[in-house]
Amino acid sequence: MTPPGRARPVPASMTWDDLTRRPRSRADATIAYGDDRLQVVDVWRPAGAGPFRTVLMVHGGCWQTAIADRSLMDWVAADLRDAGYAVWNIDYRGVDRAGGAYPGIFLDAARAADALRDHAVPFAFDLRRIVAVGHSAGAHLALWLAARRNLPAGSVLAGGDPLRIDHVVALGGMPDLEAVAASPDNGCGTDVVADLVGAATDARPDRYADTSVPRLLPLGVPQDLINGREDRIVPFRFGTAYADQARAAGDPVALHEIAATGHVELIAPGSAAWATAKALIAGAFA
Repeated sequence: MTPPGRARPVPASMTWDDLTRRPRSRADATIAYGDDRLQVVDVWRPAGAGPFRTVLMVHGGCWQTAIADRSLMDWVAADLRDAGYAVWNIDYRGVDRAGGAYPGIFLDAARAADALRDHAVPFAFDLRRIVAVGHSAGAHLALWLAARRNLPAGSVLAGGDPLRIDHVVALGGMPDLEAVAASPDNGCGTDVVADLVGAATDARPDRYADTSVPRLLPLGVPQDLINGREDRIVPFRFGTAYADQARAAGDPVALHEIAATGHVELIAPGSAAWATAKALIAGAFA
């Protein structure tokens, strides 16, 4: 049994069961931003009066609800709450749910992010600096949320007053959808990308223009990429390729390679990868 207040040891190679069998904490509140049961946000609020440094969190799962929802982030959300951060852990309709395919999943993510401002006062969120943390497909969405101000004119995803993201920590991310679609060795497969971005049409011949993050560079914010060398879901080259693209566009990007680490460890308290993420989150608020 793990002593109270001490991180549980992480196996050398974690499975999803290794994570999900751990005791699970509960969020402090759940906020709806739409009518669908997936259009909700879990709020993790530390004890005390605040104001609290606030993390916008986005789960992965290959953009599919059948694979994962916001609850997959419960362990790291609780760990951040224990460290004094407020966490705004968003959910959204995956592409395998009614209304989730383009533009739905992106509009959901944008709406959920923007709703954070509406609840800043009751939850004592400090909005002076927002750090977005995303895992896997959620890292793509976290980076995309930071890129919304660069959306092409005329895009159905453009407009409004996007929440300002000041820093992104991407855990095993897949920001380049064109690379995902061309890489059968990625753990999400290639077919999901067509569902995610929608078919090309005469009105929208380039279906990646407003969804694939490299097309929206530079983001103008610091980005930390954390990738496991042994990740079998997100090949390590996805991290190096995106880092090169972002740097070439002028963005401040750091790629953190974590040895002997797969995909699950990235969101497992007690792992080297999550320790790195926590340190980077702390640095982003410094």
